[in-house]
Amino acid sequence: MKRTYLKHERLILGTLMILLVLLAWQGLSSGWWADLFKPLLGSGAEKLRVRPIFISSPAAVFSKAWDLYAVTGEIWRHLRESALEVLVGFGSAILLGIPLGLWAGRSRIASYALEPFMSALNATPQVAFLPLIVLWVGTGFACRALIIFLLTLVPILINAHAAVRTVDPRLLRVARSFCCSEWRLFTSIILPASVPFLLAGLRLGIGRAMIGIVVGELYGSAIGIGIMINKAGAFFQTDTVFVGVFTIVAAGLALTEVLRQIEKRVEIWRPDHPGQSS
Repeated sequence: MKRTYLKHERLILGTLMILLVLLAWQGLSSGWWADLFKPLLGSGAEKLRVRPIFISSPAAVFSKAWDLYAVTGEIWRHLRESALEVLVGFGSAILLGIPLGLWAGRSRIASYALEPFMSALNATPQVAFLPLIVLWVGTGFACRALIIFLLTLVPILINAHAAVRTVDPRLLRVARSFCCSEWRLFTSIILPASVPFLLAGLRLGIGRAMIGIVVGELYGSAIGIGIMINKAGAFFQTDTVFVGVFTIVAAGLALTEVLRQIEKRVEIWRPDHPGQSS
């Protein structure tokens, strides 16, 4: 029994905490806690009673989710648009940020040339560029994809640059002593050692991409999860707001889990992996 618990401890404790939070939330929205503590607190217990319009309830959110996903299917068109924005924006950031960061980390000249821009972008909130982006490309799909691109490029670029800089110099010296070519040096030592940093940058990028969905779609979008949340909030449809928020959370968690599985598979590439012979 204990061995089974330890094997699934993360899942058990995580599930238990989620259930406790849902129970507390349902009790808050349904007035359970006000009724429970009324003998103890008297009229003060009424402060524990929250109007459903402000917080909704897990039951109402689940019902609304069922309606949006299974009955009307309205949310799917929003999901398709937001997913396409992330695919284009985040995918472009990966395709540009990883090679550029690795090159800057490997080349002293490239590092000196790109480091001021990396530092400036990291210190500047990318949402400040939104008015300019709207002026440049309008308020359509390109605007939303571009803001996601800018938000996700910075962590990917910085982590890729740092990944090369932290490679053990002893490994590089040994490889050079055996007349290892630059390409061989990169593929056999630098890239495997950089994998944890690259995946950490991608995980940070996922979080920023989810922010980009909401922020980017506030500017003139008629479709997407972000604008669905915004419109629902304007009409006090808190159950719809929670459905949209939980959808974004679930997408972020799913993408993060995919990266975690990828990291497990490529872990053996690292030069200091215990299972690799010396």
